[in-house]
Amino acid sequence: MDENEYVRHFTELVELEREEEMRLHEEEMQRLSGREREEKGRAFLRMRGKSQGLGLGGKHLVKFRKQNAGGGPTHTQALPGPAALPESEIEVGDLVLVSRPGTKPWDEGNPTGTVAEKTAYSVTVAFDDFPPGFVFRKDLRIDLFVNDITFQRMLEALKRFKRLPKRRKEKLLGKATPDFEEVGVGVGGGDGEGKGEGKLEFLNPRLNKSQQEAVSKCLAARDFFLIHGPPGTGKTITCVEVVVQLLDRGYKGLAAADSNVAVDNLVERLDKIGVRVVRVGHPARVIPSLRRRTLDYLVQDEPEYQQSQELRKRAFELKESVKFPEMRWRRGLSDEEIIQLATEGRTTRGIPLHKIEEMQGWVGQKQEIDSLFSEARELEEQAVRKIIQKAEVVCATNSTVGSEILKGVKFDFAVIDEATQSTEPSALIPVLRAKRFVMAGDHKQLPPTVLNEDAARRNLSKSLFERLLEMHGDKIRVMLEVQYRMNEEIAAFPSREFYGGRLKADESVKRRSLAPWEAEAGSPFLFLDTGGGEKFKERTRRGSTSKQNQGEAELVKELAERFLSLGVKPEEIAIISPYEDQVALIRKLLKVEGLEIKTVDGFQGREKEVVLVSFVRSNERGEVGFLRDLRRLNVSITRAKRKLVLIGDSSTLESEGCYRRLVASAKEQGAYKKGEIIFWG
Repeated sequence: MDENEYVRHFTELVELEREEEMRLHEEEMQRLSGREREEKGRAFLRMRGKSQGLGLGGKHLVKFRKQNAGGGPTHTQALPGPAALPESEIEVGDLVLVSRPGTKPWDEGNPTGTVAEKTAYSVTVAFDDFPPGFVFRKDLRIDLFVNDITFQRMLEALKRFKRLPKRRKEKLLGKATPDFEEVGVGVGGGDGEGKGEGKLEFLNPRLNKSQQEAVSKCLAARDFFLIHGPPGTGKTITCVEVVVQLLDRGYKGLAAADSNVAVDNLVERLDKIGVRVVRVGHPARVIPSLRRRTLDYLVQDEPEYQQSQELRKRAFELKESVKFPEMRWRRGLSDEEIIQLATEGRTTRGIPLHKIEEMQGWVGQKQEIDSLFSEARELEEQAVRKIIQKAEVVCATNSTVGSEILKGVKFDFAVIDEATQSTEPSALIPVLRAKRFVMAGDHKQLPPTVLNEDAARRNLSKSLFERLLEMHGDKIRVMLEVQYRMNEEIAAFPSREFYGGRLKADESVKRRSLAPWEAEAGSPFLFLDTGGGEKFKERTRRGSTSKQNQGEAELVKELAERFLSLGVKPEEIAIISPYEDQVALIRKLLKVEGLEIKTVDGFQGREKEVVLVSFVRSNERGEVGFLRDLRRLNVSITRAKRKLVLIGDSSTLESEGCYRRLVASAKEQGAYKKGEIIFWG
C-alpha cells in the first residue's frame, strides 16, 4: 500500500480498537453491579478518601481505605480498624475512575487518577489536578478504567509518518532497501585487546557469537535492524550492548518497550553499567528500586523545580483564601467587563456597585493565582529540559515517548525491546522519534493483544517487527542461537519445531535439574496424558466463553503440593493455562502465597524453575480452539528452567499436527506418562 493507504488503514484500526476497549469497559460497568465488578477484581466499593498532599511531579495524592461493613446482621455498626481490600486486578500504575454514591462511574464530574501505591488495606491515587471535594468523603467507588491517551499518541504517530522524507517512508513500506555502512565491521573477542582495525571491543565480554554478530550488524545498519531473540537468549542484554556501543560513538539514545516491566528491565541494566539514564513516566508505574532514575525524582534537585514548587504552594494557599463571588451576581460578565465597570464606577444589569467592586478584587486574585501557576509551570519545564538534555539515554514506554515531556527532543537512535508485543502504530511512536532504530523480539511467541476482531483480522495484531522481516528478510535480522534458561530436554522440542533446530542450550543450563530432589522429581520434561477420561472432560460455565477442566485442576493441585513437599519454594513454581476460567478454578483449589497461577498470555516474558501447564481441552470432537495459535504453545513450553510438566488429553490435542509431534517427542524422550496416577522418577 502507498503512504496514504497505510495511514488511513492504521488510523481506522486504531479507532476500532479504541472504541472496542471503551465499549468493553463501559458495557461491563453497565451490565454488572458494583458488587459484581468488585468480585471480578475491577472495582473497590465502600471506599473513603483522605488527602496525602502533593507527591512527585506535583500530583495530588488521595489514600482510599475500605470502610468496614459493620458487625451486626443489619450492618449498622462499624467495626473498629481498617478492612482489608479484596483481591483485585487494580494495580499500581492503572488508571481508575472514582465515583460517588447516586452517580454512575462514567458521569461527568467523576475524576480519573493513577494508582500510585497499593497495600493490603489501602490504595493511593494520584490526580493531575486537585480532585473534587467528594473524593474525601465515604462510600465511594473506584473502577478500573481506560487510558485514551495511548490511542491519541498512536494517531499522532501516524500523522508524523506522513511528514517523513520520502526515502525513509519507502524503506518502512518495503519499497526501498535499507542501507548499511560499507565498513565490514569485524567482531573482536571482547578480551580487552583494543579495538584495532575492523574490530569491536565489547563492553560485555560474555556475549556469545550470535549476540556479537547481532551487535555488529546493528551498528552497521543506517536505517533499522532486527534482533530475533527466542526464549532465554538474552536479547535485552544484546540491546544494552548496542546502546552502549552507540553511546561510545557520541549518539543520544532512546530505549523503549510496550510494557513498563520491559522498560524497567532496560533501565536496571543500563544503570548498573553506569549509563546516565532517565526513566520517563509516572513514578507509580516504576518499580521502587529504580525510582531514583525517574525524571520526577531527578528533577527535584534542580533549582528551577524547587522554585516552581514554592510558587505552586503560594498559588494553592492563595486559592484556598479566595472567596468566590455568588454566580447570581456575575450574570455572564467577562473578567475584562468586571474590571472596566469597577474602574469606571459603573453598574449594569441591576448589580450593586459594591458587588462589582468585590468581583473586581476576586478577578485580580484569580489573575495572580493564574500567573503563579503559569510561572511555576514554566520553571518546571525548564528543569525537565535540563534533565533530559543531560541524559545519555531516555527510557520510556512506547506511549510515553509520545508525551508532551519529550516533544521536540531529538534522538540519534532508538532501541525497542519486546517489539513483537507492540502493535505497529504503538511501535511507530518511538521509531519515528529517532534517525535509526533497532528492534528486539520474537515473532514466534504471542503477538500484540488486540481486542477488536475486525482490527485483528486486518493485521493490527501483526507487529512492525514481523512486517519488516517479511519484506526485507534475513539481511535485516540476526537470530540469537544460544539460550540460557532451559534444560536441553525441555528446549529440544521448541528448538526443533519453532526455530529450525538452531536454538541450543548453553553449557551452564543444558543439564540443570531439580537437585537435590532430582531422583524424586523425575526427568526435566513430562507430558502427563489424562486419556480423555470422564473426570477430565472440559466444560464451559454458564455465561462464559472460556473453558475449564476440573480433573486437570485437581491434578495440578496434587502436582504442585508434591513439589512443595519436596522443598521447592512457592516462588519457584508457576502454573499456567491458556484459559482464564481454568486459572480461576486452580486459584480456588490452591491457595499458596507466592505461587503464581496465570494465563499463558499473562506469563509471556517470564520464567520459573518449575512450570505446570494445563491445556484444558478434552472433547470427542478433537476441538482445540485457540490452542491452534501455536505461538501460545511456544510460550507455554519455554517458561521452565528445570522442570516442565504438561497436562492434557492427547486424543483431543493430537487433532493439531504440532501437538501430535509434541506428544511423539515426549514418548521418544521417555517423558510421557498416561493415567491420573503420577509416578515420580
